[in-house]
Amino acid sequence: MVVADMFFYAGWGLIAPILAIYVINSVKGGNVQVVGLAAGIYWILKSIIQIPLAYYLDKNHGEKDDHFVLIAGMVIVSLVPLGYIFISLPWHMYLLQSIYALGMAMVIPSWSGIFTRHIERKREAFCWSMESSGFSISTGIGGIIGGIVANSLGFIPLFVAVSLIGLASTFLLLTVGKNILPKETVYPIPKP
Repeated sequence: MVVADMFFYAGWGLIAPILAIYVINSVKGGNVQVVGLAAGIYWILKSIIQIPLAYYLDKNHGEKDDHFVLIAGMVIVSLVPLGYIFISLPWHMYLLQSIYALGMAMVIPSWSGIFTRHIERKREAFCWSMESSGFSISTGIGGIIGGIVANSLGFIPLFVAVSLIGLASTFLLLTVGKNILPKETVYPIPKP
């Protein structure tokens, strides 16, 4: 799961630090206000949507629903960068950010729930720090590469790459399906 997450965030790292430049240069009427509003839409919607979804996932014990929601959210998020290729007006960006928020609201609680139930006992801090470090390093490397590629080849190859990397990481998460716990064995958390 950590490897899939590293790939996923490395992909988004390719465009995250430079997406604002694309919006300002490519969207009619694009400016820092549009970028700020788009970011606000994403963070607020994601935060609002993920709470009831997480409540549902916790209430419906077992990991099959978590895994399904995780995969569906990853697919949604992975397709969003392809939409960036076609945006021309601010509302296009707002719509894509709303879709991105929905997808990430599905990814975050489902991924976290599955990961938490499968980490080693008495090594919880280490396991979460491995996830955090992997996420941070891959996002940082993605940012460096993204800046170089955007400067050399433009943004469109980056958007396609983010989608392909996201779909590849989704495929990796499909392989953990054999480790998904049925309803009756999720609690208590199994021993390693």
